[in-house]
Amino acid sequence: MYRYMLASLSPYAVLGAACLLGGGWAWGALIWMTVYVAVMDKLPVRPLAATDWAGAQALPVVLAGAHFALLALAIPALAQGPLSGVQAVALGVAVALCFGQVSNSNAHELIHRGDRWQHWLGAAIYVSLLFGHHSSAHMRVHHLWVATPRDPNSARFGQGFWAFLPRAWIGSFRAGLAAERALRKGRGATPYRAYLAGAAAMLAAAWLLAGGRGVLVLLLLAGYAQIQLLLADYIQHYGLRRETLANGKYEPARAHHSWNAPHWYSSAMMLNAPRHSDHHQNPARDFAALRLDPDMPQWPYAMPIMAVLATVPPLWRRVMDPRVHAVTGKCE
Repeated sequence: MYRYMLASLSPYAVLGAACLLGGGWAWGALIWMTVYVAVMDKLPVRPLAATDWAGAQALPVVLAGAHFALLALAIPALAQGPLSGVQAVALGVAVALCFGQVSNSNAHELIHRGDRWQHWLGAAIYVSLLFGHHSSAHMRVHHLWVATPRDPNSARFGQGFWAFLPRAWIGSFRAGLAAERALRKGRGATPYRAYLAGAAAMLAAAWLLAGGRGVLVLLLLAGYAQIQLLLADYIQHYGLRRETLANGKYEPARAHHSWNAPHWYSSAMMLNAPRHSDHHQNPARDFAALRLDPDMPQWPYAMPIMAVLATVPPLWRRVMDPRVHAVTGKCE
C-alpha cells in the first residue's frame, strides 16, 4: 500500500519545494504533475488490488494537512516570490492541477466518511477552493440522481464540456441548496452559510498573506481547480443514463453508469477516483477497497489524459461517442 502514500503525497512535497526554492523547481513541478504521471502510468505495474488497508483511515487526514500547507506556501510564492512570469505560470498550473486532482479526490473521500469531523475536514478543503457547496451537491444530489436529467453534474450525450461547465456549477449550487433546505424543512441554517463564510475567510487569509495579489492568486488557483473538479464529473458519467422503470422511478445506479480506468499510478495518486462504478454502488467503501471489474465501462486512456481530451469537444466526441454507443447498446 506504499504506492498510495508515494503517489498521493509526493506532489505536495515537490510543489512545496518549488514554492520555497523557485527557479527550475517550478518547471520540475509542472513536469511532475503532467509528464511524470503519464510515464508512471505506462509502466508494467499490476493494478492495485482491492483491500481493507488500515492506513486508508489515516492517509486522507495527512493529505488534508498537506493541502492546506501547500496552499499557504503557494499564495505568497506566486504573488510575491522571485519567480519570473513564465515560472509563476508553470508553478501555478502545477499547483492547481494538484488541487484539482489530488486534493479534490481526497476531499471527496473525506466527505463520504461516517465520522462527522472527517466529513467537515473534506468540506473545508472544498471551501478553501471556494467550492464548498460541492459537499452538499455531491452528497444530497449527485449520489441520488447520478446519470439522470435531475443531476446537474451528469453530462448528457453530445454535450461538450464548456457547455456543461456553467450548467454544472450553477445547477449544483442551486440543487444542493434546495436539498439542504428540504432536509431541514425550514428549521435551522443550511451549511451554505458556513461555505460562504469560509470562502470569505479564505479570501481574507489570502489578503493577509500577500495582499491584493494574494487574493488574485487564490481566485485563479481555485478557478482552475474547480474546472478540474468539474472535468472529473463530466468525464465520469458522460453519455450514460439510468433507465426509467414502469413505476416512474429510475433504475438503481449500476456498474455501467460510470466510466473507469485501470492505470495504477494516477489511480493511486487520486485515491482510486477512477474506480468510479464501485464507488457509486458502495459510496461508504474506503478508497483502497474499491474494485475494478472487467465489465465496468473503461476509458481508453488514464483519467488525467481523458480530462485534457474533454477540453476539446470535437476530439472528445470522436474518442468517446462510439464507446458510449457500445456501452448503452450492451445494456438495452
